[in-house]
Amino acid sequence: MKPSTQPATTQASTQPISKSQEEWQHCLNPQQYRVLREKGTEAPFSGRYNDTDEPGVYHCAACDAPLFGWKTKFHSGTGWPSFFAPISPEAIKTVVDNAHGMERTEVVCGTCGSHLGHVFEDGPPPTGLRYCLNSVALVLKKD
Repeated sequence: MKPSTQPATTQASTQPISKSQEEWQHCLNPQQYRVLREKGTEAPFSGRYNDTDEPGVYHCAACDAPLFGWKTKFHSGTGWPSFFAPISPEAIKTVVDNAHGMERTEVVCGTCGSHLGHVFEDGPPPTGLRYCLNSVALVLKKD
């Protein structure tokens, strides 16, 4: 199920980042590597950004690309940080995810391809989307 109201996702405006498994393991801690590179999920309500309301821009923890602005963040009650729109259409890409016996839409970084979370069609206006992300995949750079 691909969200119909989702902004078009395209190639990132910068050159894609490609690293070997060993290079990713060297620059990410074990939890970041499990989520970002192996498509893991952190436990609900465990992430540092679940309840954060601080101004700033959320960047990819793997490559530092800007992904989501704080003004699009909302409290979904799901246990993961949620946003209704990326900072730009190029910031993210979506991929059909058929893992675990269901069809979902995976959200990956538009620059390095790291797994961020999933997007669902139960978000607030104006997009109706809920980008449900792992805190460990993000770094908040405060305004």
